[in-house]
Amino acid sequence: MTGDIPKVNVAVKDRILLHLLNEDEQADRYVVSSALTRPGIAEACAQHPPNVSRAMRTLLRKRLVSEHSRTIRGDDRRQKTWQLTDEGRVEAKKRLSDLSELKVLIRDESNTLLEVEAGDAANRLQAELSTLQILLHAQHEGVLTFGDIRFGLVKKISEDDGLPPPGRLKLLAGAHATYHTLPPKTRTVHGRLDAIGSLEDWFEKGSPCMVIHGIAGIGKSTLVANWLGNHMHEVPHLSVCWYPCQPWDKAVGLAVSLLHRFGVDDKHDPYQLMETLPLTPGAEFDVDSWRRRLLAYLTDAKAIRERFVGESGGPPPYWLIVLDDVHHVANEARDLLGALLDISKKAPLRLVFISRTTLNVYDRRDVHTRELVQELPLQGLSIDEITDWVENMEGAPPAPEHVHKMTGGHPLALELLEIYGQTTHGDWLKFLDEEIINHMPEEEHELLATLAIAESPVKWSKLSAAVNWQGNPPERLLSYGLLLELEEGMWLHEALRERFLREVGSASKKRKDSLN
Repeated sequence: MTGDIPKVNVAVKDRILLHLLNEDEQADRYVVSSALTRPGIAEACAQHPPNVSRAMRTLLRKRLVSEHSRTIRGDDRRQKTWQLTDEGRVEAKKRLSDLSELKVLIRDESNTLLEVEAGDAANRLQAELSTLQILLHAQHEGVLTFGDIRFGLVKKISEDDGLPPPGRLKLLAGAHATYHTLPPKTRTVHGRLDAIGSLEDWFEKGSPCMVIHGIAGIGKSTLVANWLGNHMHEVPHLSVCWYPCQPWDKAVGLAVSLLHRFGVDDKHDPYQLMETLPLTPGAEFDVDSWRRRLLAYLTDAKAIRERFVGESGGPPPYWLIVLDDVHHVANEARDLLGALLDISKKAPLRLVFISRTTLNVYDRRDVHTRELVQELPLQGLSIDEITDWVENMEGAPPAPEHVHKMTGGHPLALELLEIYGQTTHGDWLKFLDEEIINHMPEEEHELLATLAIAESPVKWSKLSAAVNWQGNPPERLLSYGLLLELEEGMWLHEALRERFLREVGSASKKRKDSLN
């Protein structure tokens, strides 16, 4: 998906021209704002001041800007400023017209992802943003979201437009649209009694964080959604934030949505949390200040009571944050995720991370000795669980042992079996390609592809030598059920083997030779 995001890259000189065009009403004035100074231009254009100076020399040489010494409003000193020349205005308007046609991604008020022209984005977002600001947000963050608290309040256009009056974060629907307050509706859970028991034990024990990880489609989100749906009936005032992480998500987008869920807005922000956000494109997100201030806010009972005084049930006993597909943001938002975990140790906050991979945002001691994080690796269904599922299928389904051998107990494969009556339907093989195999590191792909050539299980010593693998069998592949360790040797489930055997040519011959 990442590769589908429109790429926006605005040259420094274009940024300056568009910025000065936005400030052109100040041209030839004796007293001007700091927006025309080097620091002001640098901030507006998301550039370091030296880059602005270098670009200005080029623009001066081309006679697109002129340089002046002026009094700055609020400052006794005169400073160097710049403005557009007549030729510069013509060029700036031309660049504005061209750049306005660039495509950017927005998430509108209905949470629909749209690709629109930059010049139309501000209207779609109902935000007072210039085209330059739109482009810079798109370049630095990927997607602009309706109601982002950095974009200003959503304004009431008319009496009957359906929007509530401005002044509270509740009306900033974009932040709310990025998460859910209820778990999503999912398919039926088959088996998983041990995994559900682990979730119940974790919740009762009160440790801050649970991490559920496993390969794509193994049923992680389904498991958590079903467990949480039942749990919310027992804890009616539980405040849930289910945030589905996307490939284009950035740390700041997640932070904005969480502040929204915690009740922070322009009217209620006693610890100045909004000041920690990058209010201009390209500005630094002060995660440490965000962490310290959010901890202070969440542990201030008086501030929380003030925020929720008029709401049914009053303040929630604690917040339960579920980050689904968190692997999409694990690298981009590593510091933020670590900050959340740190907060959850001391505040009424519980975390559930759902990921295709293990995470590196916490210390292994948090798992093994401190008991702050509990990990639940989710594997394929057992033969007993498959049996219960298969017995309720219509027709004459294959034996559970055969299904397990062919699919590794992957729930999606069983769903396709139920629909099509085939254990390795084409849709399943396509899923393996798109969601699992194409995302494997090259060395893991080569290991499994070489093993697939064999007619029977292969001892690890022989297999590792064939692919020049150093060390023990990869724990990740074993835990996800992609690689099987049998008494006879290493093996893989038949669906994967069938897929890898489709790879022919020189690579296939080389793998055969390496095993022989």
